Amino acid sequence: MQDPSAERPFTVMDFSSSSVNRGLSAQDKIDFYRSMVRIRRFEHLALGQYQKNRIGGFLHLYIGQESVAVGTVSLMGDHDHVITAYRDHGHALAVGMSMEECMAELFGKATGCSKGKGGSMHFFAPDKNFWGGHGIVAGQTPLGLGLGYGLKYKGLPGCALCFLGDGAINQGAFHEALNLASLFEIPVVYIIENNGYSMGTSQMRSSAYRDCLAQRAEAYNMAWDLINGEDLYEVRAKTHIAMERARKEHRPSLLEIQTYRYYGHSVADANANKYRTPEEIERYKTYHDPIRLWERRLIEEGVMTAEDARAHEKEATGETAAAIKFAENSPAPTVEEILQDVYCEVDEDSEAGNTGRHFFND
Repeated sequence: MQDPSAERPFTVMDFSSSSVNRGLSAQDKIDFYRSMVRIRRFEHLALGQYQKNRIGGFLHLYIGQESVAVGTVSLMGDHDHVITAYRDHGHALAVGMSMEECMAELFGKATGCSKGKGGSMHFFAPDKNFWGGHGIVAGQTPLGLGLGYGLKYKGLPGCALCFLGDGAINQGAFHEALNLASLFEIPVVYIIENNGYSMGTSQMRSSAYRDCLAQRAEAYNMAWDLINGEDLYEVRAKTHIAMERARKEHRPSLLEIQTYRYYGHSVADANANKYRTPEEIERYKTYHDPIRLWERRLIEEGVMTAEDARAHEKEATGETAAAIKFAENSPAPTVEEILQDVYCEVDEDSEAGNTGRHFFND
């Protein structure tokens, strides 16, 4: 079994000329860079606010994994949907949620995307086909199945992207979801963001596997692939294949995108630098950082200069600072709102909400 803390061997291939990448404009590529930088600055400055006790609850940072969310979400069409786990800030910003509504949610303010009631793990944007943000490990995997089922039932040409961490693959709900996805031919793409550690436990100590985690799909007669998450071109090229398989053939896929997080499982992970050596973390920052690699690629292609890159980083820092100010000045939810947004039937004053008969006809 491969040690996830060791250098991950990949066959060097150029995916820039793949069908889905060949038509990218210079602006498209720059926008990918901006999106990744925005996510990183948001996370860095959010960490600072947490350390100042302005953010409560949990905070699962996405720093180091930006290319996964940006690369996959960039492939979405009108009928595609996204659902993810508790490390959801990157996906939220990638689908187009504003920094203001996301930061306000971290602060527990009424202007947050979940009205200050969800916090870090529960970002939602139904208008952008983004369905969270879920705190239960693997709890989103059957929900992703449901999103795909809904698309097939309605005859819509879309797919559901369901993200999970490497620790979620050992949960029963995940295996039940894979079984039904294959059995019912559901247009869903499960994406394992494998950062090498299930909380503080390395992959080798937490999971039994032969070559990679995605191979488990073979038990369910499901297509799978292994992806180098530091290469944005490869992320897009291979994910596109799976999404087209879902859209056109109603066949599910399991993708494993190998990535890395620079910080702990969450800000409460006090041992983040003990179960990983400082040398390992520094090696990934130096040689495998997706933002720096994409920046270098765009400079080599003549799409962007180093000065352009610094300007985009400065812009992202300013946008994040403004979002923090917005969150600071926003009102907190009122006591009267505590029972709202629990059941839609109650909020909409429906017969079911008034009688308490939510699930039964008599």
